[in-house]
Amino acid sequence: MGNDCGAGGGLVDGVADWVVSEALGKTRIDTLLQGCCDRLCSAGIPLLRVSLAFPTLHPLFAAVTHIWRRWEDEIERDEHRHGTGTSPEWKRSPFYHMQKVQVPFLRRRLTGPDAVIDFPILDDLLEVGATDYLAYMVGFGHFTENEAPRDGIIVSWTTDRPGGFTDSDIQALMRIQRRLAVACKVMIREEITHNILTAYLGPDAGQQVLEGNIQLGDGTTTHAVIWFSDLRNSTTMADTLPPEEFLATLNAYFECTAGAVLAQGGEVLRFVGDAVLAIFAIRGGKAAARSACRKAIRAAGEAAKRQAVLNKLRASEGKPPLAYGIGLHVGDVHYGNIGVPERVEFSVVGPAANEASRLQALTKALGEPVLVSGEVAARLDLDWRPMGRHELRGVGDPLEVFAPPAPDAELRRARRRAAAAAR
Repeated sequence: MGNDCGAGGGLVDGVADWVVSEALGKTRIDTLLQGCCDRLCSAGIPLLRVSLAFPTLHPLFAAVTHIWRRWEDEIERDEHRHGTGTSPEWKRSPFYHMQKVQVPFLRRRLTGPDAVIDFPILDDLLEVGATDYLAYMVGFGHFTENEAPRDGIIVSWTTDRPGGFTDSDIQALMRIQRRLAVACKVMIREEITHNILTAYLGPDAGQQVLEGNIQLGDGTTTHAVIWFSDLRNSTTMADTLPPEEFLATLNAYFECTAGAVLAQGGEVLRFVGDAVLAIFAIRGGKAAARSACRKAIRAAGEAAKRQAVLNKLRASEGKPPLAYGIGLHVGDVHYGNIGVPERVEFSVVGPAANEASRLQALTKALGEPVLVSGEVAARLDLDWRPMGRHELRGVGDPLEVFAPPAPDAELRRARRRAAAAAR
């Protein structure tokens, strides 16, 4: 790729047209960047490395960077957590410098008498043969001349052409950059929309909304293991703790319960005050049902482990332990849009969800942190502890209820199996 020929004008026009057409399709940003860089190289611009960064809206991440390298087959995607904007590494980057001094364009020759190596990344690029570095910032929206854009993209182009980028290279990249920014703006908005819907509704419900299920009454019925958990003594804590401390306590509890559900592949559908409503969808026959039940029980065990760690920390801080109850049931849930036409909420309705909630309430009376229905127990060969049949409020027939094996029961069971296998 390292040659002295300038970029072909007609070929670059073709790249520009391709970028615009991609903005109208369903292409992802990594695919867009890959295709753009490959086509620019074919047009005569010997790109070595290209980096594209932008801020995002996500519960975990504040920004995203995509990096294309000519010698690699795949685009690298780095997601930057909230708070990393103050890290020393970021503050030593060209992108931070451009934002701070509000410079929309930056060039650094890396070889020859005009070389300037004033950022750590430039040393790294020099080691892999780079000769020239260009970066530009394009803001989205309207902002004044002395105002740094809060939304947009920053792109860096690196070449290994002897002598660096030619004037025609730079002209071509400047022609491409705004078209690339338009295409990225469309795709970034789509990604942010997906992030927000996933964060607030869950991945499955969020996808349903994106696919058009937005009118009042739209929804679907899913067969699943239903999880309902509730924090103990939350009313007292809400009345006695400062709001910030109560919110932190609530989130710590959610990390134990909802976090365990997500870790085992479940989907959190709703936070009902201090309660968690989640499902482990059953997509298939008996084997799928057993798998979903197994994941739900593992999530309950994971929640207990997280609770123990959290309560140990709370004890060291002189705080009382947190407790909760979990109810697990198998059945159909219908989740879809309820409310009024102007204001809908994607929610869950159905008898099975109510029964899971009633099972959770029963944990208080029986003194067990986890209770499951007979439908769950029948699908897993465990040393279940029968808790009898109970009439639950709002549930027609009495429900057979079980508690999971005692903490050491599974160990004893494993030892019996090992001994039988040895014989």
